[in-house]
Amino acid sequence: MIDQRIDTLISVCETKNFTKSADELGLTQPAVSQQIKSIETELDIKIFIRQNKNLQLTPEGAIVLKYAKRIRSLYSAIKPAIEDEKRNIKGLTIGVTPTAENNIISEVLAKYAKEKGNIHIKIISDTIKNLYDKLKTYEIDLAILEGKINDSNFNSILLDTDYLVLAIRNNPLAKKAIISLEELKNENLILRLPGSGTRNLFEANLKSRNESLSSFNIILEIDNVATIKDLVAQNFGVSILAKSLCEEDAKKGKIKILPVENLSMIRDVSLYYHKDFNHIEILEDITNIYQKLK
Repeated sequence: MIDQRIDTLISVCETKNFTKSADELGLTQPAVSQQIKSIETELDIKIFIRQNKNLQLTPEGAIVLKYAKRIRSLYSAIKPAIEDEKRNIKGLTIGVTPTAENNIISEVLAKYAKEKGNIHIKIISDTIKNLYDKLKTYEIDLAILEGKINDSNFNSILLDTDYLVLAIRNNPLAKKAIISLEELKNENLILRLPGSGTRNLFEANLKSRNESLSSFNIILEIDNVATIKDLVAQNFGVSILAKSLCEEDAKKGKIKILPVENLSMIRDVSLYYHKDFNHIEILEDITNIYQKLK
């Protein structure tokens, strides 16, 4: 049903080479070239240019790729949607940033699925950027993010407001009520990976104070929040994390959480969806459950 040229185009964009794509797709190199040429002729554009012996997308080619991925994503969703319809089940794919996933989101979605009984939810954890791309191409139906997406094609619902704190354990600073940036510079710092919402917000706040991460002693960069908290609890270092993710550990005495002087690290947790998403009742139910559980 789907035009084979779609898969060919996406493959060439990934390999940047007609011959490699031909091997990958089980086609001849001339056949791959012809399929790309036919798209260019049909749309009256040039999709690729050669640069340093590799193929590079033109601006027009980037637009074609964006919609090609969207077409393939929509097509791949047809069969599961039909099977769900036969069984009277609604399928829902939700993208969640790692920090949000470690919040109450999983519990909210599990409770929603249990209450409805006829819904199958698939949760994908990824960075804000990757989830934004997946949302644009309809690879996911909804995205729950800590941070903002500035795109008029999407609507959003504010679920919660959180802020970043210093997570610390057995350390003289733990006796203080607030930590200064100068004091933090002397500590072994364990951070989320670049690109994470937590990391981006911390860096943005440092920049607003004419500071940068280069002034800090970063000893580890880890994507998993639970691992970071365990390392802090074992006194390997301190970290900047979302308050909501640290509260339980703080109550149990595993770590202590403190504000950082002059840093206003507030962030929103929001539910994003396409403007053409028609199941408003799903959004209302998820929002209501979140508000009750938080």
